[in-house]
Amino acid sequence: MVAVAATEDVLIQRPSAFRRLLRRKGAVVGLVVVVVFVTIALLAPWLAPYDPIATNFLLVRKAPSALHWLGTDEIGRDLASRLIYGARASLQAGVISVMIAIAFGVPLGLLSGYSKGWVDSLMMRIVDAFLACPFLILAIAMAAFLGPSLTNAMIAIGLTQMPIFVRLIRGQVLAVTVEDYVEAARALGNPHLRIAVRHVLPNIVAPVLVQATLAIAQATLAEAALSFLGLGQQPPEPSWGSMLNVARQFISQAPWMAWWPGLAIATVVLAFNLLGDGLRDALDPKEV
Repeated sequence: MVAVAATEDVLIQRPSAFRRLLRRKGAVVGLVVVVVFVTIALLAPWLAPYDPIATNFLLVRKAPSALHWLGTDEIGRDLASRLIYGARASLQAGVISVMIAIAFGVPLGLLSGYSKGWVDSLMMRIVDAFLACPFLILAIAMAAFLGPSLTNAMIAIGLTQMPIFVRLIRGQVLAVTVEDYVEAARALGNPHLRIAVRHVLPNIVAPVLVQATLAIAQATLAEAALSFLGLGQQPPEPSWGSMLNVARQFISQAPWMAWWPGLAIATVVLAFNLLGDGLRDALDPKEV
């Protein structure tokens, strides 16, 4: 009965939460921008006007024109095509690294918050040690240890973000486990694993969703930083961070080489942050 009632409540609340999200203009703008960039990344082979790694030494550092909308880079590659394909690397890194963080962080946070005692104390001290290090510094160190590649960069970013999810889940679990429906499930003799999975976990999805959206923005920025340092996507494959790294050498002769990847990174990060803030307000049970 408790599970059925909880399911019915969720189904009833979903439309109102979506309407609350749509009332926030910033969140709607963020959602639209995210959808646009995801669509561009998925349709890159059809949208890109040229091969992103094809060179043409007769068109080195050409300004934007009708032939090359955003100009060309230091070896004549079309910047519009590289920017479109670069969206794949950046969004892929953002989403997959957060999925890695959630895959490890949710079970560990659930275990820590539900078990309490020495297990909780030990895990929180380890999490505190990770959180004591700046996120980007730790990601750079881990990526350097694993080796330069987009896959290793995603693993490094995901593992670096994991402690944030562990602490978030642990706090939510501590709040939920004292609720009456959890106490009722214990009184009925349900095993601990069933209580944790069926009664606790479904009621902490909202804050995880909000944190995941904000974490994608942070992961996208981290991937750009790692690629800028040569630890992410490897040449000649395009990445916004590596495009910026090359552009800084020609900032006075060809400033358009830095304009577009920098603008793309800023736009995507801002869009995910706006969407995350909107989701946080829309999923807040106190909101009317």
